Amino acid sequence: MSKVIYKGPGGTVIVPSAPFLDRADGGHVIVNPPRTVWEQSELTPTELAHWCFLVGAMGRAMIDVLPQLEGGCVNYFEAGNWALNDAAPPKGPKRARDHRRVHMHVFGRSRSARHPSWHWGEAPKLPDYKDRKGFTAGLAPLNAKECGAVVKRAREILRKRYEK
Repeated sequence: MSKVIYKGPGGTVIVPSAPFLDRADGGHVIVNPPRTVWEQSELTPTELAHWCFLVGAMGRAMIDVLPQLEGGCVNYFEAGNWALNDAAPPKGPKRARDHRRVHMHVFGRSRSARHPSWHWGEAPKLPDYKDRKGFTAGLAPLNAKECGAVVKRAREILRKRYEK
């Protein structure tokens, strides 16, 4: 089960229980907007701004506090497309407006990543919907200490840079 590590005006941050990226290879969090929408443009200007602030603060916080990201960076990936796969519940064709839910994946990119989908200097290679469970098997989420450090730093960034 995914764990909520932050909730505020910009949205909710979770650590997925089945991450696409092992914590040792950089870590993975998901930033949900302040309310459920199928498309970013459905957010109000204030909601979108706060969500963007939170996404940026989480990414920078990961870079600042995770030792595995020393000399590394993060990638941001807006998602929600697997909900549209014909095999996803409810089975069959779906309209984006009715089933897609916007969220932003933040992936830590480590120079020493071992997983072949996350080699340094290459684009991430995410699995097809049908292969997702095998892909995430054995990948560890960020631990409690890492999550605490990331959230603490993100709060500092939000307070210093965006709450004016």
